[in-house]
Amino acid sequence: MQAVNTALQKGSRSTQRDRLVAGMVAAANRAGYAGANVSAVIAEAGVSRPTFYEYFADKDDCLLATIVDVQAGLGEGVERAIERTAPEEACLGAIAALVEFAESQPAQARFLLSEALAGGPHALDARDGIIDEVARAIERRERSAPDGAAAPDVPVTALLGAVQRVLGARLRRGVLDGRELRARLGDWLRAYEKPIAAHRWREPVARGDGSSSPSSAIRLRAPAALGPGRPRLSASEVAENHRQRLLFAAAKLAATRGYTATTIADVCEAADLDRRAFYAVFADKRELFMAAHEFGFQRLLAVTAGAYFSGSSWPQRIWQGLKGLSEFLQSNPTLAHVGFVDAYAVGPGAVQRVEDSVSAFGVFLQEGYRYEPRVSDPSPIALEAIVAGAFEIVYRQARVRSRPALSRWNAPMSFIALAPFLGAPAADLAIERELDKRRTGA
Repeated sequence: MQAVNTALQKGSRSTQRDRLVAGMVAAANRAGYAGANVSAVIAEAGVSRPTFYEYFADKDDCLLATIVDVQAGLGEGVERAIERTAPEEACLGAIAALVEFAESQPAQARFLLSEALAGGPHALDARDGIIDEVARAIERRERSAPDGAAAPDVPVTALLGAVQRVLGARLRRGVLDGRELRARLGDWLRAYEKPIAAHRWREPVARGDGSSSPSSAIRLRAPAALGPGRPRLSASEVAENHRQRLLFAAAKLAATRGYTATTIADVCEAADLDRRAFYAVFADKRELFMAAHEFGFQRLLAVTAGAYFSGSSWPQRIWQGLKGLSEFLQSNPTLAHVGFVDAYAVGPGAVQRVEDSVSAFGVFLQEGYRYEPRVSDPSPIALEAIVAGAFEIVYRQARVRSRPALSRWNAPMSFIALAPFLGAPAADLAIERELDKRRTGA
């Protein structure tokens, strides 16, 4: 009887933990991670606060446990799909499994593919870890492909991250058509196929192979503090000086501490301003970080557009635009971090801005439909995935490096953008022409 009672107790405890995990999923999907506090989680789970603390130290602990639980189910399905498909189609099999997961478990998928991005460094480590694990499984499977077999010549982590971003955005909007996504994403992946032995763009291009140095890129800096003896300034000029100093301080702290751990006091200290100056220009921390994201995005878009229009043909304009983007972000790493890593933590408004930025950068691809030597017309889903793939590369670099080495990724990002329009061979030629110019200084 003792053993039976113990088993029942364990079963009850397991059920309570499962309810708390489900409660975290529901609370985060409804109000974002910022709104998924302990009260919201236990209300969704229907358990007491003391019960919550029997299992988890705090909401971050609960979030991380939920990510691990959801990932376990997804990972098993993806691994089975990889093993079931032909070695050269392992990536296609994994993407199909991701779409199937989003269809069959929409709440869990939305939590994992979208809301978990707001959970801070440990949550992002868990999110990136499963992508890395799946990428390694795909690459191992591809090594058993027959001679001459073709697979996508794109960083696998960028492909997987792009698809997760595309699915997450659709799950947030509640408009996920699994059949169309499988078809369109499959077409998108096949555009990158090349014989595996000829792969080149899964890794960054070495400096001796033409990668650029951002020595001439724009480096943005905060304005100087307004000390004694300064020229007489208007109230609006003083406010703008304070505003920009706070924006740069927020971006710097986002890169070192993250949005969640940064306080208004931290920002004021970093900007050498007091709270009164802060509240004269911003209502709260969220508004400050929203403004920092918008500040960086507007300047990045302007730099990218200026570089894009310096090219003489559409493929060259794509190369130049991505060169401008990568060099700007490499020269302004704190803006890269606040724009591509911490934006989801700020809240739903910032998430919407990230999605809007995908559409904004997609404009540079539109000319590809009018470029005469194209071989196909990629779908709108493919355009979204192209931008998301580039964003995933930027995100990865901004997360792991204090100064992201993005100029070395210009060639792979250009291949991601060009191949769906031109085909892989023509995209290779276009990129080689640009690399040759860099080697020769032409």
